Amino acid sequence: MAKKKGEPFEEALKKLQMIVEKLEKGDLPLEEAMESFTEGIKLAQYCHQKLEEAENKVQMLLKDPEGSWSVVPFEPTTAKNSNE
Repeated sequence: MAKKKGEPFEEALKKLQMIVEKLEKGDLPLEEAMESFTEGIKLAQYCHQKLEEAENKVQMLLKDPEGSWSVVPFEPTTAKNSNE
């Protein structure tokens, strides 16, 4: 169940979710749990890398004061806790 080169993000994320569910049950033998944990870490790193790549590609078109369009890097807003 190792990640293949060029594996789609969604497929890697599904595999990661399945691993988390298996580990949360807590009924895996130690060896299998450690193998699953290792694979989960690799998948999490892969997904994080893909998300960073996507974030770097996202750009917004904005009109500048002169009325022409310019491309600027996307600046994500931070979500605020609803309790604040």
